[in-house]
Amino acid sequence: MDKAQQDAMKKEAGIEAAKLITDGMIAGLGTGSTVRFLVDELGRRVQEEGLDFTGVTTSRRTQEQAEGYGIKIVNIDDVDHIDLTIDGADEVDANFNGIKGGGAALLWEKIVAVNSNKIVWIVDESKVVDVIGKFPLPVEVIPFGWSHVFKRLDERGYKPVLRLDAEGKPVRTDENNYVIDLHLERIDDPQALAEDLINIVGVVEHGLFLNMVNEVIVGSPDGPRVLTNPNK
Repeated sequence: MDKAQQDAMKKEAGIEAAKLITDGMIAGLGTGSTVRFLVDELGRRVQEEGLDFTGVTTSRRTQEQAEGYGIKIVNIDDVDHIDLTIDGADEVDANFNGIKGGGAALLWEKIVAVNSNKIVWIVDESKVVDVIGKFPLPVEVIPFGWSHVFKRLDERGYKPVLRLDAEGKPVRTDENNYVIDLHLERIDDPQALAEDLINIVGVVEHGLFLNMVNEVIVGSPDGPRVLTNPNK
C-alpha cells in the first residue's frame, strides 16, 4: 500500500467520524495523521455549516490545528465530562486492544480517553491486526533516572529503544517526558504486560489501551466500515 492510498483511507475514516460530532458536544480530539483529516473536516463543518462544539485536545499540535479553524478548545480541567473522543491508533486487534503513542501523546490521550463517555478510533485497514505488538509499544518515562527504567525494561527482555528526534536528542512529550519504545513483535498477554509496566517506578504511562474503545472506523478501499466492541 503506497502513502497516497493510505492517506485516502485515513481521510475517509476521518470524514466519517466527523459526522458523529454534533452541536453542543464536548468532544475529545486525538493526535496523529488520521486525526488531522478529522480536524480538517470538523473545521470545514464549523466554517461552512456553523457546527458549534467544544473540543478537548490530546496534544498541543491538535490544539493549534483546531484553533486555526476557529474551533473552541478548552482545558480538560475546565469540563466535567467528555461526550465523545475520536482518536487514532497504531494497532488494534479483534479484542479491541490497541497500541497508541506513535505520536508521543499517549499520556494525554489516555487521560482524555478515561474521562470520555464514548471512544471511537479512526484507522486505515493496515492498523487492524491479529495480535498487537509489531508496532513498537511506547512507554512514557520521566527523564530523572530514565536509564535505570531502561535497564529494567531490558532485563525483562522487552527490547527497549529510547526514542530520539532528528538531531539525536530524546523526544520530549507535551509533559516534557521521554519515550522508550519496546520492540516486542507480538504481545500475547497485554493485560499482564500493562500491569508490569505501570508498576515500574519512573514509568508515567504506557501505550496499551485495552478494551477501552467502543467503535473503530476503518478506512478501506471499499469505503469506511465500523467495528463495534460487543463488550462496551
